[in-house]
Amino acid sequence: MNGASVHVIILNWRSAPMTLRAAQAAMTAMAGIPGTVTLVDNDSGDGSFEAMTDHAAAQGWTEGGRLRVLQSGHNGGFGAGNNAALRVPLPQAADFTLVVNSDAFLAADTIGAMRNYLQAHPRVGLLGCRVVGEHQNHHTTHFRFPTAGSELEDSARTGPVTRLLRRHVVTLPMPNTAGPVDWVAGASLMIRAEVLAQIGGFDEAFFLYFEETDLCLRAAQAGWPTHYLPDVQVVHIGSVSTGMREWTLPPDYWFASREHYYRRNHGRAYAGLALVAHLTGLAIRRLRGLLGRPDPDFPRGQGRALIRHALAPSRPRQIFRPENDRDPA
Repeated sequence: MNGASVHVIILNWRSAPMTLRAAQAAMTAMAGIPGTVTLVDNDSGDGSFEAMTDHAAAQGWTEGGRLRVLQSGHNGGFGAGNNAALRVPLPQAADFTLVVNSDAFLAADTIGAMRNYLQAHPRVGLLGCRVVGEHQNHHTTHFRFPTAGSELEDSARTGPVTRLLRRHVVTLPMPNTAGPVDWVAGASLMIRAEVLAQIGGFDEAFFLYFEETDLCLRAAQAGWPTHYLPDVQVVHIGSVSTGMREWTLPPDYWFASREHYYRRNHGRAYAGLALVAHLTGLAIRRLRGLLGRPDPDFPRGQGRALIRHALAPSRPRQIFRPENDRDPA
């Protein structure tokens, strides 16, 4: 057995049956790997904590501390919920932490392959893997960091602008081989212990969205790049807790997270530039619709929401920093 240990964290919010399905897949994938699986109920208030606790005990998962069920006590969002698991000491400190969505189901070899890759590449700080839907359709989870240029390209959604700003398109083509990307989605994200010790955990000022982008950016700035591993996969249903598929306009917390990301990582002036770029793109898209065929998907109200959050006061950054009880490699 390889001695490097893994701490798997699965965050639940009012989706206990799905979380338990994800836990079953994680327990299978942890076979032969030392470590712990932590299920965190993010203050669901619907009996999720009790249901997960009872099921885990009945399955024998909690024997020997192999799996534990925690209650966050406060729904502070995705980052805060995962940080809650990091705050509770493990029997033995983990070499790697794997954050898994409650609607993401690891293949049997995923954890071992991700751990082995990070061990073979000691300067890689974070690692994502291929994410597919239940019908094996590829989910895009490999990205560039967002910029003012990407704000213009994404909001304009017109061919000439995309061709002009192709180097700023956030979504990267599907990598065929393992290698560096700017950031990966948090459906399945493995983090080296030394990274958490150096830069801390998730910024809890993000309620939902942009928190993994921010984590990967802070890691990159500290000399820890993110890689993408296409050779193993996780099946991800998506939008179980957020209802994203039914959105006509993102909720307020998406706009708040976007604004916080730019302000904290690039400064208020750059956040203003990103806002202007996004509004310009919306104007281009609107004009294209008026001059050509109507655009029924034009995001009405998005510009107002962006401006409202740009004028809101900054939120304090709250980053959990675990105690480092080992010397970084």
